[in-house]
Amino acid sequence: TTEIYTLSLHDALPICEGTASTPRVSNMPGASNTALRPTGMGMNGMLKDGHKQLSGLEEATYKNIEAAKQLSSCVRTSLGPNGMNKMVINHLEKLFITNDSATIVKELEVQHPAAKLLVMASKMQEAEVGDGTNLVVVLAGELLVLAEDLLKNGLHCSEIIAGYTSSLAKALEELDKCVCYSAPKSALHDPIELAKALKHVIAAKQYGNEDLFAAKIAEACVLAMPENEANFNTDNVRVAKIVGNSVHATTVVQGMCLTRGVLGTITDAREAKIAVYGIPLDSAMTETKGTVLLKSAAELKAYSNSEEESLEAIIKAIADAGTKMIICGQAVGELALHFIEKYGMMVMKCPSKFELRRLCRTTGAAPLVRMEPPTAADLGYCKHVFVKEIGSTQCTIFDHEKDNSKLATIVVRGSTSNIMDDVERAIDDGINVVKSMTKNARFVPGAGAIELRLADALQQYGEAQPGLDQYAITKFGLALEVVPRTLAENAGIDAAETIAAMYKAHKGGQGGVGIDINALKAGDCGVLDLLATKKEALKLAAEAAITVLRVDSIIMSKPAGGPKPPEQ
Repeated sequence: TTEIYTLSLHDALPICEGTASTPRVSNMPGASNTALRPTGMGMNGMLKDGHKQLSGLEEATYKNIEAAKQLSSCVRTSLGPNGMNKMVINHLEKLFITNDSATIVKELEVQHPAAKLLVMASKMQEAEVGDGTNLVVVLAGELLVLAEDLLKNGLHCSEIIAGYTSSLAKALEELDKCVCYSAPKSALHDPIELAKALKHVIAAKQYGNEDLFAAKIAEACVLAMPENEANFNTDNVRVAKIVGNSVHATTVVQGMCLTRGVLGTITDAREAKIAVYGIPLDSAMTETKGTVLLKSAAELKAYSNSEEESLEAIIKAIADAGTKMIICGQAVGELALHFIEKYGMMVMKCPSKFELRRLCRTTGAAPLVRMEPPTAADLGYCKHVFVKEIGSTQCTIFDHEKDNSKLATIVVRGSTSNIMDDVERAIDDGINVVKSMTKNARFVPGAGAIELRLADALQQYGEAQPGLDQYAITKFGLALEVVPRTLAENAGIDAAETIAAMYKAHKGGQGGVGIDINALKAGDCGVLDLLATKKEALKLAAEAAITVLRVDSIIMSKPAGGPKPPEQ
């Protein structure tokens, strides 16, 4: 049987000769005439004009690796005790002279998105552990450089990522086997024992002064250490910087040391009860505008006297509550200052709300927001408050002497502010290591020894793997050699010869052999690194490298229009 279909050409053919055929698209539901406009093919047709697209190994992956390599090589020379300083001038023209990687990468204002991933990993290390930021950037950069070799040899990104992931798991497993020292709980309350654990951390930042600063940090941390070590707060160890003298004049104060003097003439108070006000100390101001009609001089005098009497009554009530010192967060009026002096109270202005909060914490005072006498619960207490001139700077010291204040201040001295800033960064790293020790006080061999042990273990592990990811595992092991190699180069030693000597010692069972920068050769110099720092650094470096390798295409939309802002 044959079925015959009849096709109506009414819509498709011209109505009469000479007229163009017009398909009736507009009658279709949901259709528009714009649908038939010619558009570009692929990504060009989808995105606005002015967009950029980079894809593939050549355009995306290699360029990302190059950016990470540049950032890594920038901070690599700052690794270790002999690391060189970088002079960084930020967009506000502030000068930084430091070998602290976290500060360098933060102030560089990195623009490239792949390099920004390394910067973010470094910032995360700073937030989590407070130390080891340089190791994260250097190791991530080295992992990407060696991944580039594998890519050029024909391996796929997914095979390298699989190899790096299994390498990281194996490295973390090996790390736990390499623990050589565990600090006892009692070390957190013993300044001498704690200083031994901190000495090597400080040496990487302030080589030559590590004994001094380790002792001062340990002393301050023990003073601020609560009964339950897990509740240790790094904010309870403060740093006050005073220009003058040398760094060897650095001291520790139990309590707070504020680099500002008092307002009145009274500069010393013992067994002081302290009232803290977060408002200006002055004549009471009404909330609404008021008009006072004065008809004679006597009325004007009476009005002034009434204001003075009301202010004096409030300050007398404050003094009667037992207050010996007033701390004000805002301005102190001259009249109020006169009455405070009259009633023998010490007065100080503290404009920083953060410092005011810390003062409340260390003295036990409650901040008041009304001009009223404090209750017994609102008053704080300090054994001895006095003003001391340190290097031509008036300092107010809240010395709790033997009281249980749980707050300490390290008073840093130095000839320039740049030197003191760098010392402060080293102190900050030391305090963060103490914080990490309250959770996990296990240590591994330092000076590049642990990295070489992991490199050796991973290369053996890689050779035993059957798949293509064995190449990536071996490269991960080789990447870890960057730490001893960099330490050797920064110390001016032959890196290849030193690493070979280290491998020989490690194969012979000497697991603590690292770079001895004093003897300028491979040797066991007793350096210890915190296990938690190494673990976190390995994780973040590997994850940053894997994230960069996962990117195969970069698509940038058209930037927003408008004229460029004028240069500052």
